[in-house]
Amino acid sequence: MKEAAPDLVTLTTVWHGMQRICHEMRHVIDRTAGSYLIAQLHDVSVGIWDARGRTVAIPVGLAVQFAASKFPVQFILEKFKDRIYPGDVFLTNDPYHGGFNCHVPDWGFFRPIFYKDELLFFTLARAHQMDSGGAYPGGYFPAPYDVHAEGLCIPPTKVFERGVEKRDLFELIWNNVRFPEAVRVDNYAMIASTKICERRLLELLDRYGRDTVLACVEAMIQRTERAVRTEIAKIPDGTYYGESATDDDSAELDVPVWARCEITKKGDELTIDFSKSDSQRKGFVNNVYASTYSQAVVAALLFLDPALADFHNEGSMEPIHIVVPEGSVLNCRYPAPVGGSPVSMGIQIMEAVLMAMSQALPDRAIASWGHHRGDYVFGTDPRTSERYVRTTFDYDGSGGACYGHDGYQGATALGGLGSIQRGNVEEEEMRIPLRILKCQFATDLMGAGKWRGGPGVHWEAINEGSDAGMATGSSDGETVSAPGALGGQPTPFSSTWIKRGEEMIFARCHRMHQLKTGDIVVKYSSGGAGVGDPSERDPQKVRDDVINELVSFKAAEEVYKVAIEPATMEINWERTRSLRGC
Repeated sequence: MKEAAPDLVTLTTVWHGMQRICHEMRHVIDRTAGSYLIAQLHDVSVGIWDARGRTVAIPVGLAVQFAASKFPVQFILEKFKDRIYPGDVFLTNDPYHGGFNCHVPDWGFFRPIFYKDELLFFTLARAHQMDSGGAYPGGYFPAPYDVHAEGLCIPPTKVFERGVEKRDLFELIWNNVRFPEAVRVDNYAMIASTKICERRLLELLDRYGRDTVLACVEAMIQRTERAVRTEIAKIPDGTYYGESATDDDSAELDVPVWARCEITKKGDELTIDFSKSDSQRKGFVNNVYASTYSQAVVAALLFLDPALADFHNEGSMEPIHIVVPEGSVLNCRYPAPVGGSPVSMGIQIMEAVLMAMSQALPDRAIASWGHHRGDYVFGTDPRTSERYVRTTFDYDGSGGACYGHDGYQGATALGGLGSIQRGNVEEEEMRIPLRILKCQFATDLMGAGKWRGGPGVHWEAINEGSDAGMATGSSDGETVSAPGALGGQPTPFSSTWIKRGEEMIFARCHRMHQLKTGDIVVKYSSGGAGVGDPSERDPQKVRDDVINELVSFKAAEEVYKVAIEPATMEINWERTRSLRGC
């Protein structure tokens, strides 16, 4: 007999209950984790999967971190089979063995959730650790020998069995990372969040019953798939092309590496084919398949009805097919290094999809965001005599424009989709011996357009600690621009400098640099790209940007074709009409 469909009130309550549980999971991590990157910047993702590995709820996190986490769930189900028990917790960070996407610094704790001795769900808490071992602190070491030089590779491994912690195993892991106490605190915070998820799901199951909750999950997956297929069906059939490049692979310097995709829309399905992308590289920009899958699917979903944003699950992914040949830089073979993949090539995957989808749906066009301008500074803090490693997103630019709207000001890199936040200056200065001197929007450091990108950032900090290393592996966008859309300008180039006395040293991305005590790090981080012809921008908006020092008088006239009188800050309409040929 066919089970009755759940009523709409119950369906809505169960569905949003699961979304709320995920938000509570991240709240637990925010409140209990110790590291700056996790607790303050929110480099963390959580979600719920069913006992078949299907994605149920993923409302919080980074695209690259969780959209393909069904693969490791399915791997755990296959590897452990009838050895999965209530109270188990599995840890993995291995990009190759277990299908866990992204790179070694992202550790994921999976908890199976049983109800009355029946496995019904898995939950995941995943976050970027302060350190995972490897040659240098942090995980973005340029030009590693292989993935093992980037840190410990942990295949899906039980760290709790039937509720009992495998302490010896944990101690083995923590003994092989720097900052073991900090990693231990973060690990326990993540595990605690999975326990909260278990508790809340059991409460939900007690309230509505197993059959009703599972029926709601099935109904939501089916409803979402129908809604996504309906949206895809509105796209004109055809094949659309997009491409984007990172500056280099960190091993062969100054040679761009390209992600290229052809998106074929037919009926109510999309096929995103990356076969024309560059081959696997020696350096650290390689992506495993799951990483490419995650970011490609999420980038495509951005073009669908925004009302679907709270409802994405396995049904969203069913109509979208990702093709990547093995041996590609976007589907690399073991043991290729992958440490830089979330920033270099990971973001380019999304940009290539944005370019192609903007051709398919010009009235929903989305331009690239400013590239991440990260670095890992590591040394000794003279205030405590303890080692530190610093990574942050505080100096990133802004979001790209989308059709009808300027880019979001101050959003960090595209891969985070706004989930990762800027930190608190005072908090950072208490933790790390770098004092922030400047953090402000820069003039003319965004892609122009009818709708311009969000502004770039001018950031400076002085090293008040000991001499330190600065690995710029998580930087990009110095020699290759990210594309705009519909005639909008691409992102400008970014740059990082080390000011040592009167000397200005260009600190290139994907390299290792040295910071001396008293050095000042200066960053000019590009804002987002533009959408549409800049000469079609509303002149009043150009005037506002000039007043706010986001656009210079020169750019207003030469790029936007709007003449502003410096003395009065008013538009010279006669000259503007002449510049615009009207």
